[in-house]
Amino acid sequence: MTSSPLSVGLLLFPALTQLDLTGPYEVFARTPGVTVHLIWKTSDPVVADRGMAILPSTTFDRCPPLDVLCVPGGPGQIALMEDEQTLAFIRRKSEEVSLITSVCTGSLVLGAAGLLQGYKATTHWASLDQLALLGAQPVAERVVEDRNRITGAGVTSGIDFALSVVARLRGAEVAQNIQLQMEYDPAPPFACGSPRVAPAELTAQARQQSAAFIAKRFEVTKRAAEKLR
Repeated sequence: MTSSPLSVGLLLFPALTQLDLTGPYEVFARTPGVTVHLIWKTSDPVVADRGMAILPSTTFDRCPPLDVLCVPGGPGQIALMEDEQTLAFIRRKSEEVSLITSVCTGSLVLGAAGLLQGYKATTHWASLDQLALLGAQPVAERVVEDRNRITGAGVTSGIDFALSVVARLRGAEVAQNIQLQMEYDPAPPFACGSPRVAPAELTAQARQQSAAFIAKRFEVTKRAAEKLR
């Protein structure tokens, strides 16, 4: 595996889910020879959906060449799917990077930019079906790789996703070293982190709690899909 310098860009945007970004950031920042950029329209602090403020390190206009582009998810993703300035930036950068990636519902933003048509992809389980509207093939897996597209499922999968990216770019030994450094050894107290293992009544409750929000996201995804036709 090459050890040449690499540049990874993580998209910042208002009301993103911070762990979608900070989980991968922690992995990438520990990778030898990798520079990580946090990118937004301006240099002003960006406030995540739970109130954490994150400072961009560069802007759309000043962003250096990238090798990897990653789009996280979160509630703010809905507005992003109709933000032509951001979509244009993503499309432009997609032409120079070697890997186009996302975490959680960031894949819906990639889809809205027209970058997942004909690709397998994943996202948070509650919105997985929406990928098909954007021309992608939904896959219910933690991390999905299809050619130069790598997508992670919901929130916490960002760490798994980033380790997979590092393994691809720097080799499995480097990725394993980072995993050990981070003591990433998940042992959750409950077996309910996915609809595959959660009790049916708990999954139904979670779906009901997010139904109105998912319906709002669905309407925006449909509008994005219409623009791709």
